[in-house]
Amino acid sequence: MAKVTEKLLLEKCSPKTSKLEQIKTLNLSRLGLKAEDLPVNLLSRLRSLERWDLSGNGLQQFPKHLELPALRFLDLSDNQMEDVTTLESLSSLEELKMEDNLYITVSDNHKLMALLPKLRIYNGKDISTSANHLRFVYTENLRTRIIAVWEKSFRLPDPITVEKMSALEEKFVNAARDQVKFGPSSVSDFTKWKVEIIAKEYLRSLTEPVKEESESQESADTKENCSVSTPSKRKQTASVTDTISLTPRKKHCSDIPTSPVEASPRKSRLQTLTQNSPIRMSPRKISQPPSTPTRGQTRAETPRRGSKVRQTKEDDAAQIKPKSRTELQRNADTLPTMKICSRTQPVCLKPLHVLQCHSKQDSSEDLSTQLWACAFQPLPDSTGAGGGSRLVATCGGDSLCVIDCETGMVMKKYKVPGEEFFSLSWSTVLMSRGGGASAQHCSILAAGGKRGLVKLIHPRNNLAYGEFRASRKALSVLRFNHHQGNFLFTGSYDKKIVMWDIGGVDSQYNFKVVQLLVLEIGTIPLHICLPPTSPSSHLLTAGEDGLHCYNTKLGTNNATKRSKEMEITFPIYKNEDKDHDYHTIDGLSFLTDDIVASKNYMHDSIYLWSWSRTKAQRPDKKDRTVCAVVLAELQWANTEIPYLALNTCPGQAYIVCGDDKGRLWTYHVTNLQKNSFQTGKPILPTEVLEWPTTVKKGLGQLEGPSINSVAMDPELRFLVALSDKNMVIVWKREESS
Repeated sequence: MAKVTEKLLLEKCSPKTSKLEQIKTLNLSRLGLKAEDLPVNLLSRLRSLERWDLSGNGLQQFPKHLELPALRFLDLSDNQMEDVTTLESLSSLEELKMEDNLYITVSDNHKLMALLPKLRIYNGKDISTSANHLRFVYTENLRTRIIAVWEKSFRLPDPITVEKMSALEEKFVNAARDQVKFGPSSVSDFTKWKVEIIAKEYLRSLTEPVKEESESQESADTKENCSVSTPSKRKQTASVTDTISLTPRKKHCSDIPTSPVEASPRKSRLQTLTQNSPIRMSPRKISQPPSTPTRGQTRAETPRRGSKVRQTKEDDAAQIKPKSRTELQRNADTLPTMKICSRTQPVCLKPLHVLQCHSKQDSSEDLSTQLWACAFQPLPDSTGAGGGSRLVATCGGDSLCVIDCETGMVMKKYKVPGEEFFSLSWSTVLMSRGGGASAQHCSILAAGGKRGLVKLIHPRNNLAYGEFRASRKALSVLRFNHHQGNFLFTGSYDKKIVMWDIGGVDSQYNFKVVQLLVLEIGTIPLHICLPPTSPSSHLLTAGEDGLHCYNTKLGTNNATKRSKEMEITFPIYKNEDKDHDYHTIDGLSFLTDDIVASKNYMHDSIYLWSWSRTKAQRPDKKDRTVCAVVLAELQWANTEIPYLALNTCPGQAYIVCGDDKGRLWTYHVTNLQKNSFQTGKPILPTEVLEWPTTVKKGLGQLEGPSINSVAMDPELRFLVALSDKNMVIVWKREESS
């Protein structure tokens, strides 16, 4: 067989195209190809190639150093493969077929799992759990034993020279290969191969320290605005109005076996909708019932989500008066700006549906069930991140719903008697189908709450396929790592965040869960954020004692339990006194890869700050407290109701946060003035969406409730808000004519 040519590639590709760079699928099976028939320079142009069939050839190895960034599926079955290390450059590969390669051993299978970080399906079987165990747990055990060999018999030469280091490396590697015994004998070849790699890496780490990030130029100015001392744990001071009316708390039911997902969708709606008149700033009189103890109080055996206490502000009416869009544009500063998004015009949102779909015993009279979390379903593609759909998942009380935002129909409903759901998260995992069929991506939901159990649900097939216990106490927050869709973080009332590998599923919905990491955080986590630029190495968690950063990188040391890397403080801390504690961070989300939006309880502004510049203030990593490099403040409501979470829509440069009167404060932040924070003038909201007037039979017009959570799809076609009165409000964007 002659070498592969451009003409052959265009003949064998699909969809048909005239450019190599546009090829997505390629079938070069049964052509009698050898490794030398695959020219690297030509094949490197296949930048969009996702699926490649090379089965039935005579390949002994894969072309070395061939990088195909989009390749997700590779079929090398029925070849003569011997050297699997040549596949190392395929860093995005998720599924690999290697059947009927006579010379492939068990050790080779292990090498493939170690070399290909995203490999999840091997020969039609889901190997993600065992692969991650090998990549992290097994590797850390080897590293521990290798370090012991070094500390027992070796030390660095003095002075260090190239010749001495070369001789030392050879002696150390040989000693490690001989002395480190771990794992079954069937993988001894893999173990020696891996020991050699780790030993060389360890020796290099002793002589080549990791370069630290340079100190930010803004650090001096930032420290002036921040209280950098680490405060002692404060007691929450609850200021209350003259009258606090308490609604009855739901009795806790004993654990009852999970019921299946309801097959018949329900649609329970309030009569809607007319837009309210101008923003009413009059204080509310009725206080929110505290459903959980506040900070400093003793928590019950079965904890509930945090309490909300209302306080009347005499100066509320005069405090905030949002300006029109034209006024905002007219008052814009002329200073140099930081570009965030190309969209220049704000969107126009109108209320579309108000739903009651989480009612106790499906009662339309239920206006007390609190709804806590919502998220739009991502549309799965080959990368697992294909945008968003019009389906949104919501949770509260004992149920979880999947709602079609366009029609207002509850498409799926899942109930667990005795549960109270606090959080949910979507992800995309691979489903292996067997029978030679390639794996497919599927969207799953994880949800958890009072009982400490994580429920795994496949909404498309109307199936709750599994559960596992994440904590003996309630779960407060769940978050998937979308760069590694099978990695799930759970935060719980035992003041821990645990990282799990939930693997994928097969056609029978068999799955396996492995605990990878435990973070001791010292407070109940309210939010978990993974920086878009480093989702596998850093985690931000917000709670009642502030904002903290943790190192979550696996394979760097043998500690499965980690302490915090740093605390991020804010300028408002310096205004604290016995009546004002601003340390509770109850809103946190990334607006861009670098800009973070966060909200401090009792503070009437939202901070926008730089993650990279804040992190860069620790050049020696000795100081565990840094002040956020604040870029701007967004003016928000003056309220003392906690847990009113904000959210962002990065693709449209939008930030949205609800308040305690049912309003949605929207901010279209397309650019930032470089010194807007130093001017001391908060950025006004782009628009404040009024609570839509809703009329309930027998109760008349309903006042606006507190908005606990909001979510937007990536294109901002829909905005969904959850209230503390069992109402889901759907807003839709009106297209400009």
